[in-house]
Amino acid sequence: MAHKVRYKFNGVAKEINFSYSRYQNMHEAVADAEGIDLTQFLQTEQQLASISKDKKTVRNFRDAEFIKMGFSDLYFLKNGQE
Repeated sequence: MAHKVRYKFNGVAKEINFSYSRYQNMHEAVADAEGIDLTQFLQTEQQLASISKDKKTVRNFRDAEFIKMGFSDLYFLKNGQE
């Protein structure tokens, strides 16, 4: 089943196809679509996850970092939604 992700990058609305076989989450997919290297980000996120007591801390870190990178309004489209 095909999934789509809609997002804004530097204020420009975009939409991409998404596959769980290629990406772990939609954040990785949109970064790849925009040519952003997440190596350092993923290392920091992994370190934070290993010391954090809850998933909310990691999610807040991810959201804040992606806003700094220029992403906003990041979400999955429901099937049939255009």
